[in-house]
Amino acid sequence: MYIPLLSGAIQAVPRAMVTGHTPLDNTRFILNGTGVAGLFGGEEAVASLTVVHVFEGRRWFGWYNSPGSYVMGIRFSRLARSAVPSLSQDEQNHVQTDLASLFEYNSRKGPKFRAVYSGTTFQETGHLAALLMQECTELCATRIDGRKTQPVSVTVANLDYVPRCEEALKLDRYHAPFYASVPILVSMATCAACGWWRDWFSFAVILFGMIVSGISCLVIGSGTFRFTHPEPAQGSPPGDGILGCEEGVVLLKGKEGAVNAVTRGRFSLLFEREDACRSVKLIQMCSVILVIQAIAQLILIPQSSFFGQLMFVVSVAVSWLYNLWLWSLDKEKIQRDLLMEVLHKPPLTRYILGTRTSMMIFVLLALDMDDPEDVMNFLLPPNTKAWRIWKTAVIKRLRNREKLEFDASDWGDSSPSEGERQMLETLFKDAQDAYRGFDQHREKILQYSKLQ
Repeated sequence: MYIPLLSGAIQAVPRAMVTGHTPLDNTRFILNGTGVAGLFGGEEAVASLTVVHVFEGRRWFGWYNSPGSYVMGIRFSRLARSAVPSLSQDEQNHVQTDLASLFEYNSRKGPKFRAVYSGTTFQETGHLAALLMQECTELCATRIDGRKTQPVSVTVANLDYVPRCEEALKLDRYHAPFYASVPILVSMATCAACGWWRDWFSFAVILFGMIVSGISCLVIGSGTFRFTHPEPAQGSPPGDGILGCEEGVVLLKGKEGAVNAVTRGRFSLLFEREDACRSVKLIQMCSVILVIQAIAQLILIPQSSFFGQLMFVVSVAVSWLYNLWLWSLDKEKIQRDLLMEVLHKPPLTRYILGTRTSMMIFVLLALDMDDPEDVMNFLLPPNTKAWRIWKTAVIKRLRNREKLEFDASDWGDSSPSEGERQMLETLFKDAQDAYRGFDQHREKILQYSKLQ
């Protein structure tokens, strides 16, 4: 077979830099930079697997020569080690894996949560609560008139649908197979070209890369991407609660099971096979062959012709561009879309209030509770004389379901100082502003509560 002189010149350059005699001077074995493709592009390659379970049919479109096989092999090894028996009563012989070990699911921590009826408090919630908080921050908000110090948002989430304890998840993306066909066709074309010109080293490496990538995609895609959450006890009170941080709060309104889906739900990958151990062994096998692929590229590609190396680089480059496109997708937005699908797209309404005092009054009105004192102390713990006077007056009106309109008689016989009097006037004014703002949107906020 004729090999262009350019190939010999390129391969001779590294050796021309050596002036003395070295061991193995007469060998024709060569190592160059084209063989290290398995060490680069790993994050982008892993990103191509994050959507295997999300996009319908994506598991069948992994047959291309992907770079980053070494990094993928390490991630697959972690995934296999994270496998544990499924806790589902219906799936006793199955295993579930920790998606955070391979992807970026279940890796975030959510804010504090307080259940207003049961009094349960979670100092830290999970990944799905963090996703819902992010979803709420991107909503258009209605501003409530009043004093402004540090604006705080209140999002009312009416969770009128209770998800099943386990649900399989999918998103329809009809363009995904079309884009995946580009690297597949390029890998097939470059492999065929190497075979036509009998460059068997490049031919074998590209073909092996296609097979390894395809098998890995099929193995990962054989698992079921599921949403799970614990089933609440029979007779549980309403799950209404406050999910919040310094920037704002989300008021979760609904049954205990619906709120549990946000505060205690998680994404998991369940492998459905008759023999659960076989799933783990297949993942481990993928980890091994991915690392073997990286080693084969490192050793065999430098032994091929310049034309074969060029074909290998073209196949890897196009595959990397496809992986880069998948990597550029907003994976957090995809997860939020999945969460909204699980919750049946609940109505979310966001409001902006000027102070934390008005925020607290707005939340208490939206909760529509008979006894809001515990929640008030949770949201605003200060217990000075002025705060006690203010809280007493507000709680009295909320319990009696009266309008929040105040005057000097609400101060009782406490005889506040001039500074306390000014502070009380400010706090009562915040409460009145929040009440007026809530009254304007009362029907919209409370209509879902009446339907439950």
